[in-house]
Amino acid sequence: MGEVSAVSSITVSVDPARALAAIVDYQTVRPRILPAQYRDYRVVAGGIGAGTVAEWTLQATSKRVRKVRATVEVVDNVVTETDANSSMVTTWTVTPSGSSAQVELATRWQGAGGIGGIFEGIFAPIGLRKIQDELLANLARELS
Repeated sequence: MGEVSAVSSITVSVDPARALAAIVDYQTVRPRILPAQYRDYRVVAGGIGAGTVAEWTLQATSKRVRKVRATVEVVDNVVTETDANSSMVTTWTVTPSGSSAQVELATRWQGAGGIGGIFEGIFAPIGLRKIQDELLANLARELS
């Protein structure tokens, strides 16, 4: 069982603090930017920043469905969502880039073992990057 990961990034023409504020707004912004693969989204506790707990169902494919209960930590310009139901951890990193902000979205988890794990390691990152790219594009639209 090896680690599987997917990473996507985008540069948005806004102040990094504004980008970070949007990312940590789980109450208002997050529901507006989630792609169709996210269902049943709800905030369980908090809603803005560290300490927020949110739940959703992520349907990556017709057969690949994951119920997520994410607890949020924020340290400087890094937002970490740790899933209580699995080994999945998603990290949002906002980095100044001139007068813009680069936003990196990285998700990692412990993959399955055996032949299934080999296929997961190859194909899951491809599918997840497509979802991440759509999520980041929605964030960019939200910030424009």
